[in-house]
Amino acid sequence: MKIAVVVQRYGPAINGGAELHARYIAEHLARHGEVEVVTTCATDYVTWRNELPTGVEQVNGVPVRRFRVKHERDPRVFAKRSERVFQQRHSIGDELEWLDAEGPTSPALIDHVSKHASEFDFCLFFSYRYYHAYYGARAAPGRAILVPTAERDHTIGLSIFGPLFRSVRAVMYNSPEERAMINAAAGNEAVPGVVVGIGSNVPASTQPNRFRQKHHIRGPFAVYVGRIDQNKGCNELFDYFLEYLNDPAGKLSLVLIGNSLLDIPSHPRIRHLGFLDDADKFDAMAAADLLIMPSYYESLSMVALEAWALGRPVLANGKCDVLKGQCIRSNAGLYYEDAAEFIGMLEALEQHRWLAGSLGRNGRQFFREHYDWPVIERKYLEMFARLKNEAPQTQADTLPGWFDRRRQDLAPADEVLARLPGGPATAIDESGGRRRA
Repeated sequence: MKIAVVVQRYGPAINGGAELHARYIAEHLARHGEVEVVTTCATDYVTWRNELPTGVEQVNGVPVRRFRVKHERDPRVFAKRSERVFQQRHSIGDELEWLDAEGPTSPALIDHVSKHASEFDFCLFFSYRYYHAYYGARAAPGRAILVPTAERDHTIGLSIFGPLFRSVRAVMYNSPEERAMINAAAGNEAVPGVVVGIGSNVPASTQPNRFRQKHHIRGPFAVYVGRIDQNKGCNELFDYFLEYLNDPAGKLSLVLIGNSLLDIPSHPRIRHLGFLDDADKFDAMAAADLLIMPSYYESLSMVALEAWALGRPVLANGKCDVLKGQCIRSNAGLYYEDAAEFIGMLEALEQHRWLAGSLGRNGRQFFREHYDWPVIERKYLEMFARLKNEAPQTQADTLPGWFDRRRQDLAPADEVLARLPGGPATAIDESGGRRRA
C-alpha cells in the first residue's frame, strides 16, 4: 500500500494542530505501508514565506517532498477578500480569489499531485480550507481522502467547499460535531466517512517534579498549552483568570506554554514559559492540577486528549461545541460560558480533589478506548480496505464556467454559518448521527 499525505506545511518544529495531526498520521501509517508527504516550503502560517529548500528530505523516517509557494500572503488583500466573502453577497470567483489570497498557493504542488496521483493507492489531504486540498483533491480523482480539520467558523459557509466534500472518496472526521456540521453544510452524507480523530505520542512515564524544579514552580497550577492568541480565546482566559485571582481563597497559578501573539498580563501567578519540547510539555501537563482550553474554534482538541491520557481533568470553553462534546462524552471535563462559571468550575476542581481525580481517571479511560494509536490506525486501515473493495460513487468536482463564476448570487458565509445546526454530541456515533446533549 502506498499513501500520499498532502498538507500545507510540515516538519518536526511545526506544532500547529492540523500539521502535527498530519505528521502523526504519516508516521504511524508508515508502519503499514509506503508513505510520502507532499507539502510546501513554508513554515509560517501567517506569511507562507518559502523558508525550506525544495526537494525531498527524510523527517523521522518519512520522505517529505516540498514545493515552493507562488506568493506570500498579503494581509491587506486577504482581509479585504475575507470581508467580501464572509459579510457581503458575492460570487464563486470572489471565493476562489479569497482562497488564493489565503494561501499557501503552490501550483507546482498541484501539478505534482496531478502527474503522480496514480502512483498511490490513496492521497490524504489535510485541512479542507487551503489551496492544496481544494485543487489537490481534483487532481487526484478517485484517490482523494479528506481530513478536513474543520472548525465552526465562517469558512465552512463558503459555497466552493460543498462540492469538495461531496466529490472525495472518503472523509476522516475529527469529531461527531465536525461531521454533523459538514454534513449540514455540504449534504455529503453519501460519502463514506468515519469519526477517527488523532492519537498522541504521550510518553509512558513523565517527570512532573523535574519540570517544577527546572522552571521553579511551586504550588498548584493550571496549564494552557498552545498558540497564545485571540483566536484561541486567550484574551478571555486572561480576563477570567485575573478575576479568579481577586479571591484570596484561590491558590492556583496559570502556566502558559506556547508561542505568544499577545501581551501576557504582568502578575506573579501568571507564568509564560514559551515553546517547550515534547518532554518538557508532557512533564508540565503531568505536574498541573488541570488543563484549561479556552478556544472557541476546534475540530478536535489534541491537547485535551493528551491531558486526559495523563489523567488530568480539563476545563473547557462551553461555547465551543467540540470541546463541550468532548467533556460530555468523556465525563472527564467541566466547561464554562462566562466568567462566573469559569471561576466556579476552577474553584470546584481546586477544592474537591475527589472530583478532579475522578475526572482524570475517566479521561484516561476515554483516551484508551477512542484515541490510543492502535484504535486510530485500525480506523484508517479499515477505511482503506473498504474503499479498495468499492467502486468510486462520487463524481468529479468540476469548476464552474466563466459566467457562473462571476454571478453575484451567493449569501455571505456568516449568514450560511448562522443557519447551520449546532450543539455538542453525547457519544461518538459511527453512523453519522448526532445524539444531543
